[in-house]
Amino acid sequence: MGTVEQQKIRAYDSLSGADEKTIDALGIFLIFVRRRRTIGVVTLAGFLLGVAVALLLKPNFTATAIILPPQPQSSSAGLMSQLGSLSALGGGSALGLKTPADMYVGFLQSRTIADNLIAKYQLQSVYKRTNLQDTRLALKSHTEIEAGKDGLIHISVVDHDPRRASDLANAYVDQLHGMNSNLAITEAAQRRLFFDQQLDTEKKALTAAEDDLRATQQKTGLIQLSGQAQMIIGSIAQLRAQIASREVEMQSLRVSSTDQNPNVIRLREEISTMQAQLAHLEDDRQFHEQAGDVALPAGRVAADSLEFARKYRDVKYHEALYDLLSKQYEAARIDEAKSAPVIQVVDHAVPPDKKSGPHGSLIVPGFTFAALFFSCLAVYVQHGFARIRSNPSVRAQWAASMKSTDKQSL
Repeated sequence: MGTVEQQKIRAYDSLSGADEKTIDALGIFLIFVRRRRTIGVVTLAGFLLGVAVALLLKPNFTATAIILPPQPQSSSAGLMSQLGSLSALGGGSALGLKTPADMYVGFLQSRTIADNLIAKYQLQSVYKRTNLQDTRLALKSHTEIEAGKDGLIHISVVDHDPRRASDLANAYVDQLHGMNSNLAITEAAQRRLFFDQQLDTEKKALTAAEDDLRATQQKTGLIQLSGQAQMIIGSIAQLRAQIASREVEMQSLRVSSTDQNPNVIRLREEISTMQAQLAHLEDDRQFHEQAGDVALPAGRVAADSLEFARKYRDVKYHEALYDLLSKQYEAARIDEAKSAPVIQVVDHAVPPDKKSGPHGSLIVPGFTFAALFFSCLAVYVQHGFARIRSNPSVRAQWAASMKSTDKQSL
């Protein structure tokens, strides 16, 4: 550096009262004053760049839908009241207790709903992604789903198109309705599904029994048994059907209850009583002789009548069991309808008429301040290196510190 430049540096140091080791605030200010033109040009360039970025960026629009998730049932509310003091001590989250809103937020963030929205609105092409995983991440970055302290769920979607933003937010609500109706998330729904499966199985069994009876009628030529035999067989079949129905009902309760549940204990006692009655009824010799039971020796009843009685008894048994299961299925379906969780829409999303970003009032000052800061930093660093080169003692100290650093690194 020339002699003139060195003299200027010494002059600024003398004016600021700084020695070779320190530079006070006045000295730094004088440095910036001296290079004010450079700092001004860089700051102006940052300002213009910020304006250009704010004008070139596409505007974003945010559409929000608000829903009210199903509220806890009375039994859950009673449990929460019993745990009230404990929750006050440790907090609900510490006990692992989640609100219905948290569960439904998880539903809304599921992969199933994301994939349905991607397929419906062709988001792969909208977000310019080549695979589903990246598209899911892009959709997640454009979506905010949160459960507020007021118990409501807010679904916000950001998009360049205001119409698509509102459609996506409302589509989340529609998808949640569909998922909620398909999932068995209540005890009544679980019982209804269980009885539905049992009823379907019993319907097939009844059809098979009726086909066997029809084939036996065609083979033996018998149309019906005596009235007393029909009554005895019907009584036994009805009792067996009631036992089977109670067993099915007890299995459905065990899905969500323990063996100590009062209803389970009651059903177990009823089954035991009915089994004792059935055993007594089947051991009665008079009933054996008149009903044609399988325990009756073959010599006392014709083989054709015995086979027909067996098939007739099976049909009556499956008819009675099917009738009992149908009643239980209808009762479970009514209970499910009463306790079905209802999702209420507080606010449907509408196309926003005002952009939510990017905010030019933040971008332009941000670029301007960044340009000012880095230009001042560059000027100060440049001045420091100039002092090192112009001052022999500082240059010697710098060289010594560099040598020391090299030795330590070795």
